[in-house]
Amino acid sequence: MPTTDKPVDSLTLEEAETELARLAGEIGEHDRRYYAEDAPTVSDAEYDALRQRNAAIEARFPELVREDSPSRKVGTAPSGTFGKVVHAVPMLSLDNVFSDEDVRDFVASVRRFLAFPADREIVFTAEPKIDGLSMSLRYENRRLVTAATRGDGTTGENVTANIRTIKEIPESLPADAPDVVEVRGEVYMRRDDFFALQKRLSETGQAIANPRNGAAGSLRQKDPEVTRTRSLRFFAYAWGEVSEPLGETQYDVVRRFGDWGFPVNDRMVRCRTVEEILEHYHAIEAERAEIPYDIDGVVYKVDRLDLQQRLGFRSRSPRWATAHKFAAEKAMTVLNGIDIQVGRTGALTPVARLEPVTVGGVVVTNATLHNEDYIKGIGNNGQPIRDGRDIRVGDTVIIQRAGDVIPQILDVVMEKRPADAVPYEFPRVCPACGSHAVREEGEAVRRCTGGLICPAQAVERLRHFVSRNAFDIEGLGEKQIEFFFQAGDEALRVQSPADIFTLKARQAGSLTKLENIDGFGDVSVRKLFAAIDDRRAIEFSRFLYALGIRHIGETNARRFARHFLSFASFRAAAESAVAPEGKGDPGNAAWQELNGINGIGSVVAEAAVDFFAEEHNRKVVDDLLKEVNVRDEEPVGDVSSPVAGKTVVFTGALEKMSRDEAKAMAERLGAKVAGSVSKKTDLVVAGPGAGSKLKQATDLGVEVIDEDGWFALVARDG
Repeated sequence: MPTTDKPVDSLTLEEAETELARLAGEIGEHDRRYYAEDAPTVSDAEYDALRQRNAAIEARFPELVREDSPSRKVGTAPSGTFGKVVHAVPMLSLDNVFSDEDVRDFVASVRRFLAFPADREIVFTAEPKIDGLSMSLRYENRRLVTAATRGDGTTGENVTANIRTIKEIPESLPADAPDVVEVRGEVYMRRDDFFALQKRLSETGQAIANPRNGAAGSLRQKDPEVTRTRSLRFFAYAWGEVSEPLGETQYDVVRRFGDWGFPVNDRMVRCRTVEEILEHYHAIEAERAEIPYDIDGVVYKVDRLDLQQRLGFRSRSPRWATAHKFAAEKAMTVLNGIDIQVGRTGALTPVARLEPVTVGGVVVTNATLHNEDYIKGIGNNGQPIRDGRDIRVGDTVIIQRAGDVIPQILDVVMEKRPADAVPYEFPRVCPACGSHAVREEGEAVRRCTGGLICPAQAVERLRHFVSRNAFDIEGLGEKQIEFFFQAGDEALRVQSPADIFTLKARQAGSLTKLENIDGFGDVSVRKLFAAIDDRRAIEFSRFLYALGIRHIGETNARRFARHFLSFASFRAAAESAVAPEGKGDPGNAAWQELNGINGIGSVVAEAAVDFFAEEHNRKVVDDLLKEVNVRDEEPVGDVSSPVAGKTVVFTGALEKMSRDEAKAMAERLGAKVAGSVSKKTDLVVAGPGAGSKLKQATDLGVEVIDEDGWFALVARDG
């Protein structure tokens, strides 16, 4: 269930902004636990509900889409256990659909993007969605040279030695294979192999939750010989970089993989209508229990590769593919307790502690309870849920699990409620600092008012700063941040980002030595200081994301970085845009530039301006810049194209391709696509019906061309 108490169509702009900020943080944390730690803490159904909520709000308020929006992210950064591999072609995730109607909408969106009439056929492939670990296998001169996990979609873990232990993966390819080819697919574990492994591990006191975790954990063993004993398997279904085309359709390329010796799924079919797609989905769903490996849905892809290329990608997923997820599984257990966790923004989140129960072969022990209204039995629209039944400690509850993770609580079995069970009282004070916890009107979340004095928030901000997608400092995990934050000795204390980088110098001049403290040692201290020094140079987008500015997550940080190229330029614009009252000045050129960046909008621009309007924030940044060097961003796209580096605005009706396709094309060519016209605009492409943007461009003397002029400029035949 979503965690707000209002339906999307009733949210105000401010409420939507707050909700998107909370969703970005919550989903990002779930991604980290799932992809990087193989230790998820919410069910697939609960996770999918959060993403659906996020997508619905963004659809209604497109100007509020955040840089760190879950709709623009893939996975999480790789761990430091293995070496890192930068993917030549990003490994993106898939969007999900959950109903037959969603599938019809997906097919309609493909047809709409391509501007295909209703009678023009589009063929799709449909195949089971394997519940395993995504893998990219790189072959050069037909020999396996590298195997890498998905990681954050851009950088993964190098697990080549372990992959070589999987018998199903060829060491070499036949003569008809290209000189360079990245074969991608899923490493998985059959259920019978998982249960055998589970039995062996239980004899030594170890535990493993499910086949997906079994595959991920086995592949990440430091000793490849351990991996060799784990009976891992592989299905090939996609590809990354290739030195020559592999075929004309998705189906034919996958069959070619089979000819090369890769296992491919025999349940993959071609479908020519929505009815055929849904028929195949329900057939696989019916035989799901008989399939010897775990699947959690069916994946649909546009078959023709030239159409895939035209459809292109969103920031985290292709437009030409989606995953149709299966329904959840259910069970009953007892609620033993409710804990309150305090997040980085001060949000108080209730967590249910459950009597362990097995659901679909997985033991689950806890679940998120969303917010105090959900516990009371109040839904998003203020109306009762569960017929108004509240949730109490001691209750027998019905839980739901989808996929391989922890469930959500669906209902309460009233006949089994203990006589002494009492309504749960949500705390009015922060359990971390004792400050008042308040709930603003229109919000579902109660927040601590302690701010910087609240150790939970301060520690979470530091954790965010050193997290994998920010500064990614190996050796500064949750326990270490807690230790340094609470240290009584000045030489050990870390309470601001700059303190991390002065720690080594402060240690050198102190009688208190870190290596003499329990939990540390000479080797670990040297590694920690080396890891900190290794991050004294950092990419612009990572630096900006690490600052924790509201609404500026990974995606928006990259947008700002791609536009300004240097942090100094970005900061100058943000500080120049401040009006006397501390807000963005609409008449200011710097404000117009910030607000005009494609995908940013006024809410995100205002967040940047607000941050740099505060003196204490500027001091945090200044102190940090004394210790680290922020690298300039490299231009993206085709830097040799005639529009590379130019700011382009599309307006009016486009007749030869859709607006989305035009924007995607411009970005591939290295242009910056803006949503509004300003003095910084280099080019306006105006179709029929162009209105105020065309007039504004004319008034400002900005170059204006039509659609044919655009194709001529970029040397493409429209």
